[in-house]
Amino acid sequence: MVWELTPWRPFEFDRIRKEMDRLWDSFLEGRPMRRAGEWLPSIDVSETKSDLVIKAELPGMDSKDIDISLSNGFLTIKGEKNQEKEEKDENYHLIERSYGSFTRSVRLPREVQSDKITASFKNGVLRVTLPKSEEAKKKEIKIKVE
Repeated sequence: MVWELTPWRPFEFDRIRKEMDRLWDSFLEGRPMRRAGEWLPSIDVSETKSDLVIKAELPGMDSKDIDISLSNGFLTIKGEKNQEKEEKDENYHLIERSYGSFTRSVRLPREVQSDKITASFKNGVLRVTLPKSEEAKKKEIKIKVE
């Protein structure tokens, strides 16, 4: 009689280690935490002399599925990415793309002119341009070095 030896694993340590690595990576990179299966688009926040610019990657979405709002110094982007319709005879072996609703809020570092905000959506990238208020443009603090 031949016996096959397999290592004894009381817990799935590899899975736990990978999850902990993911949590630490998110924490150290300053990205928001997300639950398994939750989708959060990546965003960039930049500043020019006259504007704040926020870009969000929203691949596979349509502009009509995106909602943008500004309240109390926070810009909020909401939306829902729907899963493609599955074919009858199609059997999936792996699904890595994420679907579902999401909400991302960004605290704006400056005051903006809310009545002049513009947004465009091209090639899966949302670009929101927020013109800075006149006070925010003028705000420069000179520090004397002794």
